[in-house]
Amino acid sequence: MTKHDDRELVELIADRLQARGFSLAAAESLTCGWLVSSLGRGPDAKTWLRGGIVAYQSEVKQQVLGVTPGPVITARCAEELAVGAARVFAADLAITTTGAGGPGPEEGEPAGTVYLGWSVEGAVGSERFEFDGDPDDILSQTVYAALQQLEVLLRTE
Repeated sequence: MTKHDDRELVELIADRLQARGFSLAAAESLTCGWLVSSLGRGPDAKTWLRGGIVAYQSEVKQQVLGVTPGPVITARCAEELAVGAARVFAADLAITTTGAGGPGPEEGEPAGTVYLGWSVEGAVGSERFEFDGDPDDILSQTVYAALQQLEVLLRTE
């Protein structure tokens, strides 16, 4: 299993969130709470982490977070999850995960197909990844990629 030591990265994210006065939320499908668990170990998380939601079933994604019905292993879904999480938690920044964790394909996408989505003060984006390994490897890589994406989004100009 691929393990990443994310402590330093989470500390950097926490510092940058606090320096910018930003709050953070997450909506997780694929990672089922692993991302918020990592973030919650960050320094002073109670001051910047607004919360997270595990929206594993499509109906939850649609009813709670406003995701359009249809395939959920898409950039569109990742971005809509981010908009929904930012709205539900009144957060400046939201990060999301969705994808095919394996061991087999889902929605015609091979195992390891992952989308990260984000919303930063209303501006949305997403990125597609293709990870290898068993389901635990894929989840670990996804959480680490999401943390890396947060670090990038929080860099000051």
